[in-house]
Amino acid sequence: MDFDLPDTAIAVRDGVAAVAAKYDHAYWSRCEDEKRYPEELYADLADGGWLGLSVPEEYGGGGQGLLETAIACETLCASGGTAGSFIYVLNPGFGVTTLARHGTEEQKQEILPGLATGEVQFSFGLTEPDAGSNAIEITTSARADGDDFLIKGQKVWISNVERADWMVVVTRTVPAAEARPRTSGFTLFLVDVKAALADGTLSYTPIPKMGSNILYSSQVFLDDVRVPAHRVLGEVDQGFAVLWDVLNPERIIAAAGAVGGADAALEVASDYARERVVFGRPIGSNQSIQFPLAQIKAKTELARLMTYKAAWLFDQGRPCASEANVAKLTAAQASWEAADQAFQTLGGMAYSKEYPVERMFRDARIGKNIPVSEQMVLAHIGTSMLKLPKSY
Repeated sequence: MDFDLPDTAIAVRDGVAAVAAKYDHAYWSRCEDEKRYPEELYADLADGGWLGLSVPEEYGGGGQGLLETAIACETLCASGGTAGSFIYVLNPGFGVTTLARHGTEEQKQEILPGLATGEVQFSFGLTEPDAGSNAIEITTSARADGDDFLIKGQKVWISNVERADWMVVVTRTVPAAEARPRTSGFTLFLVDVKAALADGTLSYTPIPKMGSNILYSSQVFLDDVRVPAHRVLGEVDQGFAVLWDVLNPERIIAAAGAVGGADAALEVASDYARERVVFGRPIGSNQSIQFPLAQIKAKTELARLMTYKAAWLFDQGRPCASEANVAKLTAAQASWEAADQAFQTLGGMAYSKEYPVERMFRDARIGKNIPVSEQMVLAHIGTSMLKLPKSY
């Protein structure tokens, strides 16, 4: 068993770290406060080829796997840009991974080169007002209309619509009540976002939110969005298998971002604890400060290992759902605990925007709820790994 990272992953880690080093905590805090996308950073990542890592080489990318993508995300977030995980979840995750595994040759040639250069951006439409974790019950429908399909419905908490060129939209082509088995009747489509916005069949409303304001999370309304049949991902009515190849990478990349976020919060807290002197000694010498941080450091290292394992399994074409869920659970918990303890370590100064902890605190909390809630992850672990009866 070899725990050394491959040379490709080390090169990615070092390359992304060199780019991220140019963008300090103050930069990320400005982007958050101004509610603007980190355009300069994104352009630098694109120029270095760090956004197209997993695009196959024949389409202009780096030909690397999910492990390298996860490490790129982890490294970016460890630099202090904890919300930067969206960059890797949205484009390499929703875009590259889905197309590379399930796209037609025509779809790959049309879209992957743009993803390799960073010119193309993605969004993903699954969650609905009445169907979050219970994806079986989505009601957004797609009906055949000649050689096209018409998509009608509503999605919620959809990130990056305002910048996206394409959205992977999950629909029902067979209503849930009629589907046998219940996981049949799903179809995934590649929706041209800009075209649908232009003709008025797609619209969105941003949701005011607590953190991660470098991009919008929106309600999306689809009013007979016309999609050609050649933009189906996978097969009509058989999209559930495709969906899992979207969700597992999403959880793995999100876990990697959370590990990086934990690293960043621990670094800020440790730096402060070494420098802040109270009663004649650094507060970091007090076990009440040191031990909680050390405990979280241990949890972060465990989450990192499981994240790498899950990514490696995915790259080997092996089942990874359990590992992806464990990685997501433990990484999100470590990230939140790190941000929370960093807040406690800095005391009253954590409440000040002079330090990045208040931003990290807000960004880290959502990881316990997205891309899947802790409770649903625990249910998966209970039923799939412990073989306990389902509770729902």
